[in-house]
Amino acid sequence: MASTLGIIGGGQLGMMLTEAARGMPEHISEVIVLDPSPGCPASQAGAKQIAAGYADGSAIRELASRADVITYEIESGDADALESVLDITEVRPPPETLRMIQDKYVQKSFLKENKIPVGDFAPAGTIDELKEGLERFGRPALLKARRGAYDGRGNRVIQKGDDAAAALEQMGAPAYLEKMINYTMEVSVMAARSTSGEIRTYHPVENKHKDGILHMSIAPARIDENTARAAGQAARDVLDRIGGAGVFGIEMFVEKRGGILVNEVAPRVHNSGHHTLQSCITSQFEQHLRAVLGLELGDTKLLRPAVMCNILGPPGFEGRYKPVAAPEGIHLKMYGKESSRPGRKMGHYTVTGSWDQDVERLVDEARLAGETIRLAPT
Repeated sequence: MASTLGIIGGGQLGMMLTEAARGMPEHISEVIVLDPSPGCPASQAGAKQIAAGYADGSAIRELASRADVITYEIESGDADALESVLDITEVRPPPETLRMIQDKYVQKSFLKENKIPVGDFAPAGTIDELKEGLERFGRPALLKARRGAYDGRGNRVIQKGDDAAAALEQMGAPAYLEKMINYTMEVSVMAARSTSGEIRTYHPVENKHKDGILHMSIAPARIDENTARAAGQAARDVLDRIGGAGVFGIEMFVEKRGGILVNEVAPRVHNSGHHTLQSCITSQFEQHLRAVLGLELGDTKLLRPAVMCNILGPPGFEGRYKPVAAPEGIHLKMYGKESSRPGRKMGHYTVTGSWDQDVERLVDEARLAGETIRLAPT
């Protein structure tokens, strides 16, 4: 019998999960999202919507009363509220996983305790802890908010000469300290774990950022086979330790001296996995649904190289924008957001190629397409 799927969050990830669900009518009869924005992207794709905050306990209970399985596309849900509804519905990944991942210091500690390779880090809840960490790591070092930070927000580099107490005060939230890592690139691995414990990983992708926000993902990452295998194994190890069902986005650094360090884990589909819609046998969105519904996982083979680029709200502009078009052969996906603001993710586009094509040429093609795919005021 087909299930009703509940999703915490109805943004672009919820939209693409809803679209994937429409292709699985024998397994999913209905999608309901919990999102505070009326007419959210997922609702535009056909999901029913409960208009309330992600952490609204009564709204979460309403969602639980209507859904056979709850999952999430954003980490802002209330883990305690989700735990309280386990008597009436399934929550996947489980609330304890969400709770651990929501606090980045707790997440990092969990990974380290479970022998997952991570960079050096230290508590920085007080000025004394911060100063002790700076003495250990030297400067520059990275001060990071423990909760709620994303797309570069909540991160501050402490340079030589910076006042540590002022940096901690300006953070304005519980924080921890990370040693700066000497790395060649950031990669991410999308990995899925089913309710039966089956794990499948996608090939690592190479990520490039601008102003702390993902700008471009290149699949496959331009790394050697040994590094790709190490990244895939690290992803499998993470899922083995965390448990629970779903797709997880696992961000990693490739060190200049060799080796892989896990940076962060997202318990959901991920921006850097959007290319799978055009490049893989099974997209990350279909895979997530398969995982949380207890179905056999799909094939993760990379059929063709691909480059995905985010379409971000341009600097200095906030408001409605003109329809966006893409050159022929470019896969364009707009998220249906009514208004733009600087740095907001408004859509993405993907360029695909063939294995006899130089990946550098594909990257150049994606950059050239970006010159024409731009938001402009109405």
